[in-house]
Amino acid sequence: MASELYNTIDALSREKGIDPQIVVSAVEDAIVMATRKYYKSQENLHAKLDKETGKINAYAVKTVVETPEQVEDPNLQITLEDARKVDPALEVGGELQIPKVTEGILGRIAAQLAKQVIFQKVREAERDTVYNEYIGRVGEIVNATVKRVEGPDVIFDIGKAEARMPRKEQSRLESFAIAERVRVVIARVERASKGPGVVVSRAAPDLVQHLFQTEVPEIYDGTVVIRAIAREAGERTKIAVMSKDKDVDAVGACVGMKGMRVQSIIRELRGEKIDIIEYHEDAVTFAEKALQPAKVSRVTVVDSADKHLEVVVDDSQLSLAIGKKGQNVRLAAKLLGWKIDIKSEEEKRQEVELQMAAMAPQASTPLENVTGLGEGLVEKLSAAGVTTVEALADMTPEQLEAIEGIGPKTVEKISLAVNNYFASLDAGAAEGDALAEDVSPEAEGVADEVADEASGEIAAEEQAMAPEVTAEAEAASDEKEERLPEDGSAPEKSE
Repeated sequence: MASELYNTIDALSREKGIDPQIVVSAVEDAIVMATRKYYKSQENLHAKLDKETGKINAYAVKTVVETPEQVEDPNLQITLEDARKVDPALEVGGELQIPKVTEGILGRIAAQLAKQVIFQKVREAERDTVYNEYIGRVGEIVNATVKRVEGPDVIFDIGKAEARMPRKEQSRLESFAIAERVRVVIARVERASKGPGVVVSRAAPDLVQHLFQTEVPEIYDGTVVIRAIAREAGERTKIAVMSKDKDVDAVGACVGMKGMRVQSIIRELRGEKIDIIEYHEDAVTFAEKALQPAKVSRVTVVDSADKHLEVVVDDSQLSLAIGKKGQNVRLAAKLLGWKIDIKSEEEKRQEVELQMAAMAPQASTPLENVTGLGEGLVEKLSAAGVTTVEALADMTPEQLEAIEGIGPKTVEKISLAVNNYFASLDAGAAEGDALAEDVSPEAEGVADEVADEASGEIAAEEQAMAPEVTAEAEAASDEKEERLPEDGSAPEKSE
């Protein structure tokens, strides 16, 4: 019959879900440590629990050697002669067990030390058991009961173990009461952890997917497939679905009649917003859908290898497309797996204008064309890399003074010369416009007169030439008639 101590160990093992032998080994190790501390010995100590009596016997183990010269450490080795005084049956290489008295001498401190060792061994064994139990269930949805709240963390009872939900795995819309039952996702399992090794989450996208599988029969039977989910817990979720049956509307199936199905999921998530989007293989079309409720003007693929899209929206739709703190475009990019740049029509127009301006040839005027600059000053500026009037005009007074040999007075001289140069260009352009306006009416009148005179002369020449041409034509006709025979027959051909 098992002793009371062993029955207690067996009950503890069943409660913690661990092997009883692990607890027995923990108790034996605790007695060994307490015995070594009491005797202050470096001997090789062992302990063994007697299941029938419940007594734990401690003893020192020594290896048997043949001669005293072979004894390297008296704490670990003993000669054959000395060993046979205790046990005549021992041979060289065997082990001699020397009992150590423990009953009634270990005391309170040793008992406390043994207790700590037992608890530590049991916790390690329990942690290993939990790890082996749940490491293969990561991503699984389980029903949990709120057990307690430890600071920002919530501790759940998930059946065989306790689970911890840190703050970052919680939705900001949720708060929990003791003994409340909720569904959680097993996020990860940690082996080396002070608290519970199982970490659960209510912020994972897997929770939304599980809720849709529960509420939508078409998703459960595989008619409608969830292709992608992007979620910011407590704020908004975007879910992309597609139908394998052309007669089944994927979005409509998820929404349900009068929105009953999706509303049930929203209640479970404490009011989190959910956007249900139809999935498309084409990234451009999918991007237009993913950015809803904003209306997209056009989508351009910038780089298909790097998965980079550029989206242009109307100015009034820009804030809606970006969303609060960039949430809408961030979720859309996560849903697509593409990088998205959003620009308004005005921003795109300005960008195109800048590109066109950069492509246009830039005017460059040599410094020698500015009359107010001397040869020496031109050489100094050229040595500093300033060779055109346009580059000189873009420089600030501080930049000019940084050039060797140019001071404040020279800067004023340069500024005056450049201003005079551009003023003369503007004045010349204005005079050219005025001259064009003055000359234009006169030029038109002269052109009209020249055209009229030319037309009159041509007409007179044509009239003068007409009678002459007519007379010649008549003479030729008469000559032709004279050559014809009188009987009107055709003339003979001459050979």
